[in-house]
Order: sequence, then C-alpha cells, then structure tokens
Amino acid sequence: MDTKLDPLAADRAFFAALIAAHLESLDAILTDDFLMIDLLTGSEITKPMLLAAVGSSQVKFDAIDPVESRVRTYAATAAVVTGRTEMSGRVGEAAFTATSRYTHVFVLQDGSWVLASAQGTQVR
Repeated sequence: MDTKLDPLAADRAFFAALIAAHLESLDAILTDDFLMIDLLTGSEITKPMLLAAVGSSQVKFDAIDPVESRVRTYAATAAVVTGRTEMSGRVGEAAFTATSRYTHVFVLQDGSWVLASAQGTQVR
C-alpha cells in the first residue's frame, strides 16, 4: 500500500518504523508538532522525545500487532485511525506486554499522510 494515498498504510508504516527503530522513517511520518499520550504512563511525548527514546533504545518494541483497525477520512485531508494492538518490548530494562486500543490522527501534508497525534489506552 502507498502511504501517500492510504492512511491505513501510513499507520502500518508508523508501527513498522517503531519496531525497526528506523529514525528516518519515524521522522518522515510524524508532523513536527506530533504529540503522543503514552500508553503506560499517560504522559505527553513530543516528536523529539519519541525519536530520542527510540534512537537511544530507551524504548524498544519487539512486536506491534494491529489486531483490528478502521479509518474515517474527513474532507480528504484528515483521517482518524482507531484500532486494537498487541505489543511487546522494553522500557529501559523492564520488559512489557500490552493490549491496547488506540486512536491515531493523520493529516495530509505535501501529498503524504503524516501522524499528528497518537493515544493509546491499555486493555486489561
């Protein structure tokens, strides 16, 4: 799928970049004012903070499996992707596994879907 034409493909590209810790791809898929609400702590994480955490291996994802997802597009320039994931990885030395529901807000910039906001809620 082409991330320039499909917000669901952009969503999968975001997950793949996190797993691979590919900073160039993450940088390209996030808006400059990207903001994430952390799944485990509820804290706000900016683009520079996420890139630093992934780049330093402070946060390492072993797997992020989207179990379900759906997209709603608005005026052909904004899209909301909601879904459920199963993930595992490490924060520092502490391993984690989590099932979550998530909301990702994508906007169309320069012909590509980029992620402006992400929020996850842990499902127990």
